[in-house]
Amino acid sequence: MSKAKTASVELSRSRFLADVLSGLSKPQKELPSKYLYDEKGSRLFEQITQLEEYYPTRTETSIMEGCVAELGELVGPEALLIEYGSGSSVKTRILLERLSLSGYVPIDISCDYLEATAAQLERAYPQLDVYPVCADYTHPVTLPAIAKPVRRKVVFYPGSTLGNFEPAPAKHFLEGIAGVCQPGGALIIGIDLKKVPVVLHNAYNDHEGVTGAFNRNLLGRINRELGADFELDQFKHYAFYNPGAGRVEMHIISVKQQTVHIDGVSIPFSKGESIWTESSYKYTLDEFAQMAQAAGFCVERVWTDKRQWFSVQFLTVV
Repeated sequence: MSKAKTASVELSRSRFLADVLSGLSKPQKELPSKYLYDEKGSRLFEQITQLEEYYPTRTETSIMEGCVAELGELVGPEALLIEYGSGSSVKTRILLERLSLSGYVPIDISCDYLEATAAQLERAYPQLDVYPVCADYTHPVTLPAIAKPVRRKVVFYPGSTLGNFEPAPAKHFLEGIAGVCQPGGALIIGIDLKKVPVVLHNAYNDHEGVTGAFNRNLLGRINRELGADFELDQFKHYAFYNPGAGRVEMHIISVKQQTVHIDGVSIPFSKGESIWTESSYKYTLDEFAQMAQAAGFCVERVWTDKRQWFSVQFLTVV
């Protein structure tokens, strides 16, 4: 079997439709943030990571470049690197250059994007066995059989993506990772830290409007895949930092009273009504350490930038 052949678990139309109709029927309309990442959404997000206002990607990358030698020593030889939400795997290359791996398993919800990235990695690292898995990693994922011996499993979860979960589900998700890694396994994770609100506001409201396009693309995806009739120019991007909850909230606002039709179901919107599409929780180092410990991990090492805006952490399963 070709290593680049994706173990594809396509999200079914019925699951997508059910989640959309369920979310839009709630008093506070909402849509799962995982659906932001179709192929077009994934490419728009990659553009976001290059924006001047969006500090997380370049800050995390800088931290990783500075600590990768230590990470290599902590991980050790013959590890299986498993990345949740791999995207373009840009930050992963920092690890691939340094780690001695038995294989790399990128997992992503965008199948076409994943296939292309996996093929690029195989060309760049011909000695590396790449086993791409197209799946929704918020549900249990079956890992492929690995040809080489594996001493430990190491999950890589960069980008502060854990912040997209509410606190209780975030802890449950970490428990699932601990189950995948098993005792002796490890987690390399990026955690965005609490900071002055204006920095957070600017990061999610770029002046070029890329984040807005990324957010509203979810409505376009519903149109394309479910035959809905959202008028995209009648919905606007809106994001703000909620200091009491410690999270950035991303919404799509209806600019007028209107009705949208999805699979024969009518969804009314009042003027100013929002669809909540994403939360992004920010943590202090102590807050995250407490959550990690409750989920079965021990925080072994923490690296931050000089401003302490972001952290890269190495956790082991207790």
